[in-house]
Amino acid sequence: MSEQDSPAAADGAATLPVRAPESSALRISVRTALILLVFTLVFTGLMAGTYSLTRPLVEASAQREKLRLIGEVLPQDSYDNDLLADRVVLPAVPAIGLDADTPLYRARKGGEPAALVFEAAAPDGYSGRIGLLVAVRADGRLAAVRVTGHRETPGLGDYIDPKKDKDKAKPWITQFSGQGFETVPRGQWRVRKDGGRFDQRSGATISARAVTNATGRALAWAVERRERLFAAGIGARYADNP
Repeated sequence: MSEQDSPAAADGAATLPVRAPESSALRISVRTALILLVFTLVFTGLMAGTYSLTRPLVEASAQREKLRLIGEVLPQDSYDNDLLADRVVLPAVPAIGLDADTPLYRARKGGEPAALVFEAAAPDGYSGRIGLLVAVRADGRLAAVRVTGHRETPGLGDYIDPKKDKDKAKPWITQFSGQGFETVPRGQWRVRKDGGRFDQRSGATISARAVTNATGRALAWAVERRERLFAAGIGARYADNP
């Protein structure tokens, strides 16, 4: 029988397309999934390795930044302990403007209490909350206070931040340094416009009033609790005695 006479040729079976088995599509899907899995594992491993390598550098940088900020309110020669380790946790303290857990650092020199360093805030700035960093010496005097965050009007109320204060020789906020209730009675921790002892800049009293009042509250709060704050265990969560 010739090729022309074969049944297969007659029926046209030799010209039908050959379909790929369904298992081929499954193999392609599995292979793609495996490639993605390997890529994910490799990427995750690289990220974990990078984090492990850079974590000490990031933590060291964060500690240097904390010490730099603290150095603005408390000179390093004022203490000889590990300041960042010697701390307690303050809960929300509305009296000094804190609404969340915040660390309080305790400076010591020769084993004796030297100063308390903690955050506070003035909720009533012209443009909202003004963050503060306060250092109170063990004798009840204010070492210094600095603004850590604000949204006061540029060129007007932002002089509360010494970086923005045009008077570089004697920034406005330095007038609090070294003051205590023995030098300025508690009731006079207000700006002069309100009958207090502290200056404010003309045309921008609200910002100065907020910082002055908040600083007085923070000083009073720390002085009343200094003995308990210094005596609390390292890392303890501080709570006022009932």
